[in-house]
Amino acid sequence: MSFNKFELTDEITYLKGVGPRRAAALQKIGIETFYDFLTHYPRGYEDERTLNAIGDLIVGEVASVVGHLSNITSRDTRKGITVINALLGDDFDYVQLTWFNQKYLLKTLKNGMKLFVKGKVAESYSSGNLLSIQVYSYDVLDEDEDPQLGIFPIYASTGNLNQKFFRTAMRNLLSRMPAMPEVLPTEVIAQYDLIALDAAMRTIHFPPSRAELEWARRRLAFDELFLIQCGLLMIKKQTQDEQLGIKHKPNGELMSAALGALPFALTDDQQSVLSEITSDMESDRPMRRLIQGDVGSGKTAVAMLALVKTVENGCQGVLMAPTEILATQHYEKFSAMLEPLGLRIGLLTAKVTRTKKNRETTYEKISNGEFDIVIGTHALIEEGVRFKRLGLVVTDEQHRFGVTQRAVLEQKSEFRPDMLVMTATPIPRTMTLTVYGDLDVSQIKKLPPGRKPITTTVKRTVSWRKVYEFVMDELDRGRQAYVVCPLIEPSESERLEGVRSAEEVFDELSRGIFATVDCGLLHGRMKSGEKDEIMEKFRAGEVRLLVSTTVIEVGVDVPNASVMVIEHADRFGLATLHQLRGRVGRGSDAAYCILISDTKNDVGLERLKIMETTSDGFRLAEEDLKLRGPGQFFGEAQHGLPDLKIADVFRDLGLLTEAREAAEKFMSDEKNLARNTRLSQKLSIAYGNKFVTMQNA
Repeated sequence: MSFNKFELTDEITYLKGVGPRRAAALQKIGIETFYDFLTHYPRGYEDERTLNAIGDLIVGEVASVVGHLSNITSRDTRKGITVINALLGDDFDYVQLTWFNQKYLLKTLKNGMKLFVKGKVAESYSSGNLLSIQVYSYDVLDEDEDPQLGIFPIYASTGNLNQKFFRTAMRNLLSRMPAMPEVLPTEVIAQYDLIALDAAMRTIHFPPSRAELEWARRRLAFDELFLIQCGLLMIKKQTQDEQLGIKHKPNGELMSAALGALPFALTDDQQSVLSEITSDMESDRPMRRLIQGDVGSGKTAVAMLALVKTVENGCQGVLMAPTEILATQHYEKFSAMLEPLGLRIGLLTAKVTRTKKNRETTYEKISNGEFDIVIGTHALIEEGVRFKRLGLVVTDEQHRFGVTQRAVLEQKSEFRPDMLVMTATPIPRTMTLTVYGDLDVSQIKKLPPGRKPITTTVKRTVSWRKVYEFVMDELDRGRQAYVVCPLIEPSESERLEGVRSAEEVFDELSRGIFATVDCGLLHGRMKSGEKDEIMEKFRAGEVRLLVSTTVIEVGVDVPNASVMVIEHADRFGLATLHQLRGRVGRGSDAAYCILISDTKNDVGLERLKIMETTSDGFRLAEEDLKLRGPGQFFGEAQHGLPDLKIADVFRDLGLLTEAREAAEKFMSDEKNLARNTRLSQKLSIAYGNKFVTMQNA
């Protein structure tokens, strides 16, 4: 996208006021081009439209004043804090200015200097009847210069780059940039009452008013959501409307045998989802379906039956899991249930491919069709892996992979396989449409009968010994337990906050109250072999108490584990806490989750109280979104989609619905995209090479 003598893809180094040193600092926060800088939207704003007279200041309010400096002093308190004071006077009155721990200012501040100051007004304890301003920010003015008033942006920064630099550099960029051409179709702009893109981009950085700022934010948020929806719809159209898949036959004897081999009857939800999958697979269009199901809802059983169906139709099936532990668990369960029916199950993980001989043998068996179902990890998407006739691809814990990796996996065969993705990470209904816009969504809401409810309680650190005495009672009854910590090892800053690491907790517990118990330590920095060994010992009951980080969040299945203690539970989101809690209660015994926290933060306390009152993962996900906001949800849930920079899918739910509606109408005519070259270019910027590949596929 060109603007006269420069392009938005130009390196940020060439922007006036930046240069190599500042460009290097900007790169640390992801700003490399003019476009990156332009879309580095403010994280907030300072409203400086009113200039206060010193004589009108009110204690407790934030004020902006102009005056001349005098009486600059500095002193160090007993606690080592440097306090700088000065007087600021206008034509009628004085106010005392105060800076804390900014000793370097003594080289900058000079008597007689004209300053524009913003800060909070307070009583002064050292200047008689004068009021005091604790200075938030200040600008040095020339004698004949008036302060700039308005609503000013506050940018996320890095290093020594201050707000004055960002504002000046942004003004330089905007002053060089002629009117931005429109990207959205004219009819969309008119239908949804959107302001011009050029006005929105300029206003978002330097808004004349709060009302105009909201109109600008609405336009830019709509653009983001519309572009993402167009991309997702393009993916869906490519796979479902333009490509023939494998048309599976109706269920036969093998499917009946597999259903009969299950040690339980399918729930109504499982049967409903299986019917949806069966219908998809018997169509000649490739299936693209997501199963959302809470922890323990029985998603894997449904996926296993879908894999049996593809084998019954002369195809191979593959299941990709995010960890070697989880892949091995699936392999063992599938083998025990399906090998008696004559199915051949293979395992492909880093451990299997460690030696050249094993790797080549496994690859050959996969390509020759000697395995009916292959279960593995990321090793499945290695270059040398090929399938003879791949009919169904299942990915477990979808948010750990994403659109890019499942695209690689489905290209491992000359046929276009069906795709089934599963997640136990509940995604709020308000976000499903956007995050999984390229998939059809099925939900398993009810847990199978017999699952024990998990009693969840919040305890403070003062109850620490009683908590672990309760854990010891559970161990004495033959059970096992988890202890989860937010950190692997101690750091100085975290130690000051009283946060104990997994290493510290393991050392204290294994040497103290659990000295007679076999304890294990598990965390992400351990080598794969070490992690597998510890986890295998825990599964076998050789390790009774496992101290871990969130590495055990996904898929670990130890039915004998009945209690989980989560240290510093306020440091985890609700979704993570729910996933961790789901590691217990997998057997027939009563299960407990104990959250230890001393937080006084209102949001943190509310999050923990919600954990005590509900085990509904979907409700927890909704509450988590309200409490924390969406963050980079797209990056977490769908690797390969652009992150949201300004849209908020919770706040902008109505806008999201409108954007989806507009995108569906626009993408329904395949000629629209070809006509709108600017939108195509914008999609290329947002999606990189992926969109070009989609267009050429």
